[in-house]
Amino acid sequence: MSAEALPYGARREPALLPSFVLAALVHLFLAGVMFLGVRWQSHRPETVVVELWEAPPPPPAAVEEAPKPPPPKLEPEPPPEQKPDIAVKAPPKPKPKPELKPAPKKDVDFKKRLNEQLAQEQRAIDEQRREAERREAAARQQAIAAAARDRALATWVDKIRAKIRGNIRLPNDLSGNPEAIFDLTQLPTGEVISVRLRKSSGHKGYDDAVERAILKSSPLPKPDQPSLFERQLELRFRPQDQ
Repeated sequence: MSAEALPYGARREPALLPSFVLAALVHLFLAGVMFLGVRWQSHRPETVVVELWEAPPPPPAAVEEAPKPPPPKLEPEPPPEQKPDIAVKAPPKPKPKPELKPAPKKDVDFKKRLNEQLAQEQRAIDEQRREAERREAAARQQAIAAAARDRALATWVDKIRAKIRGNIRLPNDLSGNPEAIFDLTQLPTGEVISVRLRKSSGHKGYDDAVERAILKSSPLPKPDQPSLFERQLELRFRPQDQ
């Protein structure tokens, strides 16, 4: 039968002796620990001796602070400058002229030869221009002389033709205005050497009448200038030219 089944008065009380013994042992242990701790703290600490080979450095010198400058005095601000209504621009300053450095000797010789060559070419161009002007002037003179000769020659030929026309006897059956061309050979004295019909007028009677008139007019008029004389002349005649 278990103890729980016994009646209340018949139960056994628990054992108290072991509990007291255990509690006493715990208190004794705690008391010993506290005693040892207090004794350990009551011992004097051991002294450690350190030997210094060099003296410790001196303490740093105290740094003196520089005196602060006195605060600047506040001066009154100047009144604002009054600008004129019309701004006048100052004239620009002239730029300094660059200094001319002497050219090296080689450059001077080269420039000298170049200038001489240019001068020689310019002289050649001027000579060519003058020669062209001389040729042009000579051509103008020749043209003027040729024109004057042509006019004088035409005047001389007109005088010859006028003398020959005065000796022409026109045939009665001639009609129209046919042209006959003759080649005439003469001497400087005006005497006629020969007459040749180059182109007939188509009317034989008119051609014969002109040929007889040429021979009858010899000697022919001389030119005003002997240099105009020509041995061979070409003469043209028409009936209505008289």
